[in-house]
Amino acid sequence: MTIAQQLAQELNLKQWQVDNTIALIDEGNTIPFISRYRKEATGELNDEILRTFDDRLTYLRNMEERKADIKRIIDEQGKLTEELAAEIDKAEKLSELEDIYRPYRPKRRTRATVAKEKGLEPLADMLYNGTIEDGTAEQAAEAFVDTEKGVESAEDALLGAMDIIAEMVSDNAEHRKKIREMTTKDGLLVSKATNPDEDSVYRNYYEFAEAVAKAVPHRVLAINRGETEKFLSVKVETDEEKILNYLKRKELSKEQTVGCEYVERAIEDAYARLIQPAIEREVRNELTDIAHEQAMQVFRENLKNLLMQPPIRGQVVLGLDPGYRTGCKVGVVDPTGRVLDTGVIYITHSDAQRESAKTLLKKLIEKHNITLVSIGNGTASKETEIFVSGLIKEFSGKSIKYIMTNEAGASVYSASKLAAAEFPDFDVTQRSAISIARRVQDPLAELVKIEPAAIGVGQYQHDMNQKRLDEVLGGVVEDAVNSVGVDLNTASAQLLGYISGISKTIAENIVKYREEEGSFANRTQLKKVAKLGPKAFEQCAGFLRIPGAKNVLDNTSVHPESYPAAEGLIAELGYSKEDIENGKIADIDERVKDLSIDKLAEKLGVGVPTLKDIVAEIKKPGRDPRDSVEQPLLREDVMSMEDLKPDMILTGTVRNVIDFGAFVDIGVHQDGLVHISQLSDRFVKHPMDVVAIGDIVKVKVLDVDIAKKRISLTMKGL
Repeated sequence: MTIAQQLAQELNLKQWQVDNTIALIDEGNTIPFISRYRKEATGELNDEILRTFDDRLTYLRNMEERKADIKRIIDEQGKLTEELAAEIDKAEKLSELEDIYRPYRPKRRTRATVAKEKGLEPLADMLYNGTIEDGTAEQAAEAFVDTEKGVESAEDALLGAMDIIAEMVSDNAEHRKKIREMTTKDGLLVSKATNPDEDSVYRNYYEFAEAVAKAVPHRVLAINRGETEKFLSVKVETDEEKILNYLKRKELSKEQTVGCEYVERAIEDAYARLIQPAIEREVRNELTDIAHEQAMQVFRENLKNLLMQPPIRGQVVLGLDPGYRTGCKVGVVDPTGRVLDTGVIYITHSDAQRESAKTLLKKLIEKHNITLVSIGNGTASKETEIFVSGLIKEFSGKSIKYIMTNEAGASVYSASKLAAAEFPDFDVTQRSAISIARRVQDPLAELVKIEPAAIGVGQYQHDMNQKRLDEVLGGVVEDAVNSVGVDLNTASAQLLGYISGISKTIAENIVKYREEEGSFANRTQLKKVAKLGPKAFEQCAGFLRIPGAKNVLDNTSVHPESYPAAEGLIAELGYSKEDIENGKIADIDERVKDLSIDKLAEKLGVGVPTLKDIVAEIKKPGRDPRDSVEQPLLREDVMSMEDLKPDMILTGTVRNVIDFGAFVDIGVHQDGLVHISQLSDRFVKHPMDVVAIGDIVKVKVLDVDIAKKRISLTMKGL
């Protein structure tokens, strides 16, 4: 089976979809470009499926390379047979492939290689094959005693021969595959406390056992971390007797042969010393890999939903980065994100300082006509929220709201070279307040400045393979930025760097071109940017917007290659570009229906999916897909945990979704947990099937534990 055939089977795709997609990837096209502008070729595969496709294609190609390497190495040893080559080709997993290769891999010095150096391999063969015809095994071993080689006695010879047999049994690929299957099917993942008297967050795992086959990913990660932090000892328990019976059944002759007891001892040693520890490592590694992939998918989905939060437009925002000792940092930005004012206030110190803080904020609110306060949710945020809520009440007749903003990564950004280049005149603390203010105006534009892993919407992200995590999260950011598109004349180099086909250097060159030549009037001007060649233009042009451009299509996601088709469509429908720009196309759907989209597509020389996208774009030039998402929850008043009572019904914002539930901000500083069992009246396989970050939800209070700062919530019956 070819790689293309395997992909079609695994992903349930038609062969032409797979062949076309592989060709597009190999031509250097990006995932966002293929997803958006090559729908006819792929059968409208979305970016998520395409990324899975790309990952799997890379894995399978790496497997093919590894197979070729293994066959070459074995062939150089003169041991490659047609049967062995076929077995290598048939392997579907890397673990299976490495099992086949194990007997031929150059070995470090082992007990078996030492025994072979002592000339004991013939004795091992005689014992293993049952070919000792005269005398006992001990007598046969006498012939191999050689003090110069370190074989002092027949017992030494037999021990060395058993080491060789043990390695032969261990290297058998069929045995390893079978034992791995038995361990996965029947094994138990067991954890115990290293010190039962010491309390920790891992107490639930002090006496814990779960079937390997049913191990839950987030529990695997918790156990791994508990082991790393030395609170837990962990092992995989198996039915050892069952496995040994299998090995002896396979390896021992039905007829009793001379020396068979030594072969039996070698089999037991092979399992205990060589096979079991290796299989346990492999099984635990596989459980960890599965758990990491699951955690990455959770992180991926959470990050996507966070990045796609709708902007709060048209407001002057006061950003507050709370703190105790160093005070609360203040940043004011206008509706475009331009910095208007900065400062520091102290609201957790003396009454005099609180009054001074109140006076300063009142002046700023009046001076800049501030309508929204964005409060970072870190240290001292509760005190800041109470302070702001009280301040808002003193402005009668003026509508001011506040919002609690996830400040994860703000400190990382504010101390970065990027922030220093963007705000050279402000110190680190002022930059974080500005970032918190801007995050509500355009979450996507601000969050792309931060390493994705530093945005706290995952679980156990620091335990994962950081290279793989960066790849996964980088893809999420890339898809989000390209699905929204960016304003070519205002986007930062950081934001431009996520656009399809634009490297960091090209992004910087675009900004430099803007600074030297002025704003872009049309997309064609992109071709004048240094190092932005035809391929890069093809990949990026459709994702870059120019509001107010002479050609209204430059402010849509219609690709320049489709401009003739778009202009032909506008003419066929009886509109002008001015009609499109001024929104005078209320009856566009009826006109398209009357003319038949299939016939229009054929006449204009494009596919139906592309034509549908063109229609959607000219209906609303410059549209932002985030506008269809529910707006964030704004507040005026504040509550505390002490105000909460069981059965109280509240409205909150989903802040994080993990495998076992969702954390909801209900305005009391401490997020409440809706356990997976409380998310819905129906069965929920995974919380993400029900909620997503940013969702506004109704919840009922089940229990409040003020001492442990825990709030239990339910969404059942609401």
